[in-house]
Amino acid sequence: MKKILFLVIAIIFLVFIFIDPIEQPQNYYNFSDKNNYFSVNNFWNVISNIPFIIIGFIGIYENKKLVHDNFKTTPIYSVFFLGVFLTGFGSSWFHLNPNNATLVWDRLPMMIGFMALTTGLLSEYISRDLQKKIFYPLLFVGFISVLYWYYTEQQGRGDLRLYVLVQFLPLLLIPLIALTHQSRFTHNNILIGVILFYLLAKLTEHYDQAIHQALGFISGHSIKHLLAATATYLVLIMLKNRKPAV
Repeated sequence: MKKILFLVIAIIFLVFIFIDPIEQPQNYYNFSDKNNYFSVNNFWNVISNIPFIIIGFIGIYENKKLVHDNFKTTPIYSVFFLGVFLTGFGSSWFHLNPNNATLVWDRLPMMIGFMALTTGLLSEYISRDLQKKIFYPLLFVGFISVLYWYYTEQQGRGDLRLYVLVQFLPLLLIPLIALTHQSRFTHNNILIGVILFYLLAKLTEHYDQAIHQALGFISGHSIKHLLAATATYLVLIMLKNRKPAV
């Protein structure tokens, strides 16, 4: 089964190598809600990041109460919640002044969180020792995906292929692994909610303007932040309540 999973990864990488570069949409920074309150630009898009800061802080502070099997050299879930915590600040900084330079500080901490969570789940379903082999390489790939996008943007030929790959590949791998392997812990059904809330977050992001027009007081992008934060909260609940599987 491990060979099949790595073959899937290799095929997806090959697909991304041979498809054309994915450019960032020209209207990416044209968020629907531009209301400023209390001298804060794009107020709701900024403060809707506060839940990330709160959840990330709780996850870091209560690390010893969480159930996991990290090695000291690979503090996976501490790094995950650090990524969540920093995402709150990075995304707020970006939304105060949306541009390529500030977007880097939004995407980098998100990649930290994605890669840490992916490593944690893979090691729980496949082998605990796996985290020693893939944690830091995955973090490196996550960083490179953001820096590569920014470099290509600076060159006038922005390319999101690697960034899209490392963001969405876990959404394919984790359910596949959960269906074919047995976790060493209970409460992993919560992962269904994690994935659903993240997909809903991407959906509301896509329909940012339509949702803003329908609701009037809040945009799809702000709701996206709240839904994505809920997904991270479910990870925290899972880690707090689970036990080693018998």
